Amino acid sequence: MNITKLTNTISLKRQLESGNEEQLRTVRNVLQDVREHGDDALRKYTEMWDGVKIDNFRVTEQEIEEAVNSFDPQLKKDLEEAADNIRYYHEQQKREGYQLPLADGSWLAQRITPLDAVGLYVPGGSAAYPSSVLMNVIPAQVAGVKRIIITSPAGKDGKLPAAVLVSAAILGITEIYKVGGAQAIGALAYGTETILPVDKITGPGNIFVALAKREVFGEVAIDMIAGPSEICVLADETAYADEVAADLLSQAEHDALACAVLITTSEKLAEEVSQQVESQLSQLPREAIARKAIENFGQIYIAETMTQAIEAVNSLAPEHLEIVTKNAEEDSLQVQHAGAIFLGRYSSEPVGDYFAGTNHVLPTNSTARFASGLNVDDFIKRTSVVYYSEKTWEQNAPKIARLARMEGLEGHARAVESRGWTKGEE
Repeated sequence: MNITKLTNTISLKRQLESGNEEQLRTVRNVLQDVREHGDDALRKYTEMWDGVKIDNFRVTEQEIEEAVNSFDPQLKKDLEEAADNIRYYHEQQKREGYQLPLADGSWLAQRITPLDAVGLYVPGGSAAYPSSVLMNVIPAQVAGVKRIIITSPAGKDGKLPAAVLVSAAILGITEIYKVGGAQAIGALAYGTETILPVDKITGPGNIFVALAKREVFGEVAIDMIAGPSEICVLADETAYADEVAADLLSQAEHDALACAVLITTSEKLAEEVSQQVESQLSQLPREAIARKAIENFGQIYIAETMTQAIEAVNSLAPEHLEIVTKNAEEDSLQVQHAGAIFLGRYSSEPVGDYFAGTNHVLPTNSTARFASGLNVDDFIKRTSVVYYSEKTWEQNAPKIARLARMEGLEGHARAVESRGWTKGEE
């Protein structure tokens, strides 16, 4: 990895997941086709792009049962424990709303209501992502969403990965569809003969899924347009080079566009981590992917002080931040911008990806400056409620009417004046 002296702020911003004109045109055509032709369009694109013919997109109870029965019992227990951890963490995010008393019997309130229906997109391809099922479904369940559905592209055998079905079964999700790509996003947004539309779509996907989510936003809500994974490790001389290198590669193996950065106050650690990354790369099963990521978006920065290092972290606003310093918790209090923070030697990023309970759906590309990871709030609505008694209205109507006329909105003024006190003067 390249080693550079840290002289000013640094940036992870990359023009990613924006697509080109041809990709955008394709996505728009697919979405329009799904809107107009429903299931027929889903079948056409599933055969065209996934290479599989599917008549009935809905996963049957028998398919779920077979997946559960054939699944490794220990892995199932691990998934169940992970689900318990995730639920425990997210339960603390629940909101109850509030009511504020005013004078003379009037009051203001905020009511919290869950969304009616959400759709989770689970990527397919060469790997299965049961963790995506847990991380997206559980916050929605905690929020109280009544209808949660899953869509995911089928393999050449016309089936979904057993791990995905088992994760869904653990959570009690049975409405699952074998459809992926932009066509799945269209089905979730517009509905088809088989799939009823939802109110919000969450979950990661390829460029066509990302573009489709952007296109349907406004008709439905979406979680975010997530880019390739990022990790930043903030470390001092107390960190172990082999462990830091392994953590950097844990994200580099995701994608050739993934970003892996070390910011350290130790020149010795910087040199050792660079050597360790090269040594470990050659032993990594996904070496080709990870090597491209390290070559294109891997970097080691040496800071003169921890203050300078933390300023650089805040400039990066990384998706994942590991702090491996002698005062990790204290240093973390100075971090303002990060999707998730992992403190100390034993809190490597995969702990949060799979098991600890925090959510792994996180803002990328420096959007942690203003965005948060997926949470229960993403699946609720806040509704304001106003109740004015006659006396409160009587005291405030003239003020409201004056403010309305100040803005040139006579109709607003007359609406508030049309109540009892003007009628009483007639």
